[in-house]
Amino acid sequence: MIPSQTLRTAEAHLAAADPVMARLIAHFGPSTLGGRHRDPFHVLCASIIGQQLSTKAADTIQKRVATLLDAPMDCFEHHHFGSATQESLRACGLSNAKAKWLLELASRRADGRFDAALLAAMDDAALTVELDALPGIGLWTAEMMLIFAFDRIDVFSMGDVGLRNAINKLYAPPGRDGKPKKLDEKKTLKITRPWAPYRSVACWYLWRGIDGDIGTWT
Repeated sequence: MIPSQTLRTAEAHLAAADPVMARLIAHFGPSTLGGRHRDPFHVLCASIIGQQLSTKAADTIQKRVATLLDAPMDCFEHHHFGSATQESLRACGLSNAKAKWLLELASRRADGRFDAALLAAMDDAALTVELDALPGIGLWTAEMMLIFAFDRIDVFSMGDVGLRNAINKLYAPPGRDGKPKKLDEKKTLKITRPWAPYRSVACWYLWRGIDGDIGTWT
């Protein structure tokens, strides 16, 4: 969990560094990022299940998987997968690849190859590389893991469509058609640079701006 004082310091820094952030903070109030513990193994499982799916579809399939495993929907453990097979997981609506990745992740958790405590001791760069190397996990998922499972406060995901859209909407000058132009990576990085070392908190406010469901971002 992220200490509330750290979040207040982050908000003060962001508001002083960026007038757009100042307006977002004034509108949405104090950040609740890192307000509850998220088990890294469960977050990875949920991330795999939800890849390339709408939130509604992902929730539906995750409920089916939880029923199959006889596990809480918000707390998958590696031992829950003990009697699961690729076929039974596919029957829940998962692709063959996702079913395979979940079983492999559970196997790694069981034999110690996936050790959350060891991962938590790594710096951001090393942790990103380690997570990105896991089966079924790409860079975007690794970055979301850093923010939501490992409480890292200085992460910005260039590959997150929601963040890029929010920045385009809030910072890009309008084109001739009146719509904001799409900013390239160089210009986006220039905008995000002053947010350091609290870029994860800035992301929280950008996400809130496009999705008001507070439960998603705590």
